[in-house]
Amino acid sequence: MDRIALISGAARGIGFEIARVLLESNNYRVLLVDIDSVGGEKAKKTLSEHFGPGRVDFIAADVASEADIDQAISRCSSVFGGISLLVNNAAVNKRSHPADLSLEEWSRVLAVNLTGPFLMSRQCIPMLRASRGSILNICSTRALMSEPGTEAYSASKGGLVSLTHALALSLGPEIRVNSISPGWINSAGESLTLEDNRQHPAGRVGVPRDVASMVAYLASDQAGFITGQNFIVDGGMTRKMIYVD
Repeated sequence: MDRIALISGAARGIGFEIARVLLESNNYRVLLVDIDSVGGEKAKKTLSEHFGPGRVDFIAADVASEADIDQAISRCSSVFGGISLLVNNAAVNKRSHPADLSLEEWSRVLAVNLTGPFLMSRQCIPMLRASRGSILNICSTRALMSEPGTEAYSASKGGLVSLTHALALSLGPEIRVNSISPGWINSAGESLTLEDNRQHPAGRVGVPRDVASMVAYLASDQAGFITGQNFIVDGGMTRKMIYVD
């Protein structure tokens, strides 16, 4: 029996690769959700051409909008008949010194990165319970370590890690909830230097498939005893002590 995945922020990058990896397993149908309607339709076309018609759909939605979320979930239910995996991947960032960060900018980052996953999760509870499915939140190593000017993003991702284990306790045992915190993932296929790769204990910068493969595992029956956890996928960088000589 096919599993049904709803993936936010799926027009490109990590979200798109998650969709591709799940479709490769041959037992998933996928609803792509993204605020970018042009990119989302392009992603749907690309995946449909490769994996065949009827396995991929797309709806444009802003995950900070409760009305848009309701439409996306209704679309998934009407087209595919339910939801067995929710992947909260959509996120925005605003790099700014805290003295210059406006309340509107702060609020938008938290609305998309933290409130959105909560609303998505809340609205999917009935269908996820029926399927004994799972939720995967795509967080960030910025929940654990920071760079200057990342207050809004870091706070939102730290909150998402906490939301993950809270939901796991509230929704278990029918629904498992986990999160993945990627480090440097070369989502745009940028040119990298030798030092970019060498500084990682794993010897390279990450790629979207590194995250997507972890999603596929955590959503599988093999991970049935795993819930409430945050998995760091960063090539070992958060375990590396760095001092300036």
